[in-house]
Amino acid sequence: MKKSIVVGVNDSGSSEAAVEWAMKRAARLKSPVVLVHAVDDRWSSEAPEFHNLLSKAGHALVARAQARALELEPGVHVEAMMMWGSPGYVLKRQSKRAEMMVVGSGSSWPRGPVTDRALQVAAAAACPVAVIAGAKDDGGAAAASGTGVLVGVDGSEESVQAVAFAAAEADRMGQELTVLHVFGAATRWVERGIPESDLAKFIAEEEELIMGETVAGLADKYPDLVVHRVLDSQHEPAVALVAAAQHAALLVLGSRGAGGFKRLMLGSTAHAVLTEVPCPTIITRLTKVKLSK
Repeated sequence: MKKSIVVGVNDSGSSEAAVEWAMKRAARLKSPVVLVHAVDDRWSSEAPEFHNLLSKAGHALVARAQARALELEPGVHVEAMMMWGSPGYVLKRQSKRAEMMVVGSGSSWPRGPVTDRALQVAAAAACPVAVIAGAKDDGGAAAASGTGVLVGVDGSEESVQAVAFAAAEADRMGQELTVLHVFGAATRWVERGIPESDLAKFIAEEEELIMGETVAGLADKYPDLVVHRVLDSQHEPAVALVAAAQHAALLVLGSRGAGGFKRLMLGSTAHAVLTEVPCPTIITRLTKVKLSK
């Protein structure tokens, strides 16, 4: 049985954008969709009438979401469910049986458009997570605008797999792929500290080799895919990625990079990008490859 695209839904504009994005993807891939609304009942145990009110409102919300989803793509099989528990915990559990998890970026005060829920899901999910911003008047970028697929790389195993994921997406979507590798901080330090040194040039050459190794094999697997390779030695990774993705159809990142601590489920670059969400952004998970005996 084919895995579902699971969408976390609430009553926000970015949630509506997430449903729209997920339904388009599901129609393209012929995947079923499960809409999930989590109701946190931790504060309602002492007030049964409040619990009943939450239940009624939650069921009404998922019914509306399901009706709208079917209007968007009538040919897609859509299930809708309300579940009790914190959104992060509920969606994490659902991700174990999902092809992809899709959530809206939401809105939060006072800083940034991304909610704690989106960050929690992106950090803890067992499958790739797409974070979708709503329309510009809802505090984010438009969910359906832009062209091209952008993927950030740094030579880590996570980013190599992110490139593979992004290439498959770009080929499927008929889009060009841009592979962006940012290594600015070290180069700027070298240029300031040792202006006559060739070390900065050596670093750039080494990073070019990393880029080549990261994209190796794409031409053979996707002969019609146009791949652009971009090296950036002037900016920090998150800044460069957000700027480059402003007009992209999709941004793909690994959950952690080469400099990430293994105990952290979400790297600093991915975390920083999700506080901006320049376009539909997918955080991939590292998949262990089984070696044949």
